[in-house]
Amino acid sequence: MVLRAKIRIFERLALRAIATVMILLALGFFLFATVVTRTTYNSVEKADAIVVLTGGAERIAAASQLLSKGNAKWLLISGVNKKTSEIDVMRLSKLDYQLFSCCVKLGYNAKNTRGNALEARKWQIENKFKSLIVVTAAYHMPRSLLELSVQMPDVKLIPYSVMPKRFRAQVWWLNIANAYFLAREYIKFLPSVAWFITSYFNDAKRRYKPNRNALYYT
Repeated sequence: MVLRAKIRIFERLALRAIATVMILLALGFFLFATVVTRTTYNSVEKADAIVVLTGGAERIAAASQLLSKGNAKWLLISGVNKKTSEIDVMRLSKLDYQLFSCCVKLGYNAKNTRGNALEARKWQIENKFKSLIVVTAAYHMPRSLLELSVQMPDVKLIPYSVMPKRFRAQVWWLNIANAYFLAREYIKFLPSVAWFITSYFNDAKRRYKPNRNALYYT
């Protein structure tokens, strides 16, 4: 009887714990989805270079515009599809040949956001950049900053986000496809948060800790 009572108590506590976690995750998702579809970071601050995480023509256009305006002298387009030629990218960027050929580097190695961060880190080390403007979609910015900050804790990251058309027309929860899309991004975002926190507190061998400023934008 005593054992059964203890089992029942344990089951109740476990169910309450699971319910609490599920509620927190749901609230976290709602907050995340609302923030990333309403908030954009469009700083006009200058930096040593620009890195754009590919995934849409609007991102490349925005980064190219920053380059042409003189917000930075160099641009890395990370995660370019290997089937995409330089001419195709140049057309998307709308930059003239002279500026594109001298100041734009295409990165073909990245397959995901962490790959983008590694590719950007390699480029940053080669050129000794101290500050980078990060261009990506608004929903992708929180995860991107976390991944980049772990790889480049000593570099100033300046967010410049692009709001996709799909989120401009209507509130996200009124469209099932948009809600599902954001849910997938939220699921990817959570491991990045965990990795960021783990790297910050547990990696004693690093000379620099992951950049805490990334949390300001998440």
